[in-house]
Amino acid sequence: MATQVALFVIVALGFCCLAFAFEPKPLQDFCVADPTSSARVNGLVCKNPMLVQANDFSFSGLHLPGNTTNPVGSRVTPVTVTQLPGLNTLGISMVRIDYAPWGINPPHTHPRATEVLTVLEGSLQVGFVTSNPDNHHITKVLQKGDVFVFPVGLIHYQRSVGYGNAVAIAALSSQNPGVITIANAVFGSKPDIGSDILAKAFQVDKSIVDQLQTKF
Repeated sequence: MATQVALFVIVALGFCCLAFAFEPKPLQDFCVADPTSSARVNGLVCKNPMLVQANDFSFSGLHLPGNTTNPVGSRVTPVTVTQLPGLNTLGISMVRIDYAPWGINPPHTHPRATEVLTVLEGSLQVGFVTSNPDNHHITKVLQKGDVFVFPVGLIHYQRSVGYGNAVAIAALSSQNPGVITIANAVFGSKPDIGSDILAKAFQVDKSIVDQLQTKF
C-alpha cells in the first residue's frame, strides 16, 4: 500500500510539473501588470483591481508599418505584457512583423513560447531547425493568408521573397516570450565570448570571428 501511495505522489507531482512548465492559469479574472511595484516575482505584480482602467487592456498602433530601414530589412512591433499590461498571467502575446523586399527576420528563438505566424501581405520563406543531433531544416514558402507554427524554443526565421513589402502577424503562447537572436547572442554578448572559443566552435579563423564581433 505504501508503495502505491508513493507511486501516486510521484505521478501527481509529474503532472503538476508538466502543467506548470509554462505559465500557470490565472487565479482571478485578471492581473494587470503594475510596473511601478518594486516586488520581484516570476512575472509581474498585480495592479490594484480598483485602479484598473480600459486602457490597461488596450494597445494602439499595430496598423502602422514598422521602419525596415536597417541592416536586416525587417521590424518587429511587439505587443507583450510590457506594452499591454492586461496580458499579465494570461499566457499570450502578439507581434507585427514588417519586411522590406528580401528582408529577413534573422534566426532566433523564443525560450518561453510557441509562435503561430499568419502572412497578411507578400510572400515569406519561413523555416525552423530541429534540435541536436538531427538539426533537420523544415522550410516552406508562404503566401498571403497562409499560417505556419514555430515550436517553442526552436531556432526559426523568415525572409521576404517577393519584390514588394511583406507583413505578418504572429501570436505567441506567453505574455513575455523572450527572444534570442542567434547572431547577436553569439557575436554581440557583453562581455564577449572568447574569439578563440568561437573560432573553434565554428571551425573558422579567429580573424573572421573578430570581424563578426565588431558588427554586433
